[in-house]
Amino acid sequence: MASPNDLKFEELEGAVQLLSDDSAASTLSLSRAPTTPAEGPDVKVDLSEDEHAQEESAELLGGQKHGGGFWTFEYYQSFFNVDTTQVLERVKGSVMPSPGRSFLKHYVRTSPDLYGPFWICVTLVFSMAISGNLSTFLSQTGNPEYHYRPQFHRVTIAAAVIFMYAWLVPVALWGFLTWRRGAERQIGGYSFLETVCVYGYSLFIYIPTSVLWSIPVQWLQWILVLVSMGVSGSVLVLTFWPIVRDDSKVMAAATLATILVLHTLLAVGCKLYFFQASEKLDPSPTSKPIHASATTRIL
Repeated sequence: MASPNDLKFEELEGAVQLLSDDSAASTLSLSRAPTTPAEGPDVKVDLSEDEHAQEESAELLGGQKHGGGFWTFEYYQSFFNVDTTQVLERVKGSVMPSPGRSFLKHYVRTSPDLYGPFWICVTLVFSMAISGNLSTFLSQTGNPEYHYRPQFHRVTIAAAVIFMYAWLVPVALWGFLTWRRGAERQIGGYSFLETVCVYGYSLFIYIPTSVLWSIPVQWLQWILVLVSMGVSGSVLVLTFWPIVRDDSKVMAAATLATILVLHTLLAVGCKLYFFQASEKLDPSPTSKPIHASATTRIL
């Protein structure tokens, strides 16, 4: 009877015989000394593809990359790819500006949209026209000489003024900042979509203000003008100041002054045109006797 040691030697001799027969065979050793991190081989991981994917995702979220050409539906669909929560957060940020916090960087930069600005402008057009007609009617209450006539042309005028301001002014500002960025290399810039988005959301404060303007009290209307101008103008100044501050002092001051002047003209112009109180046509006490005497002379 073979001892256990004899069996071990026979197995070892069998393995040696197998290796001698097949030189290409390899053995796997189960006993391996532990290696320390310093002694182990360097492991290199290629993250270039992941970094490239992250850059593409960031560009897509920032509104800088859109699928398809401008003639496709997918190109414009990305401009309206927002949910209700995002729109409400941006509306809240536009009526509650805080120093040191840019509205664009904290609310818009991830995914600028045109959905909110478009509906804000449409709502403002109708609220301005309807409230203007209501203000005229209330200011003439109790005047027997006044006959109410709805002024539908105010809708057209309000649409022209508001949409021209919400589109042409951002276009001009974006073009000017792009030109200055080419002239002064240290100046940053915003995209066209980001500029339009900021201007659109800055007009939201005028929707409740236009409703309150229907109250025919002049001092209250002018206070509301100052409040809405201050809130909306602060959003624009806090947004564009980080961009223009790297420019020369004269150019930075001129840019901000132009932004505020155009914004003031919009607010004051809408108030004076749509909510200017008409004088009541109270008949004078001498109008009837004069009319009667004139009739007698003719007869």
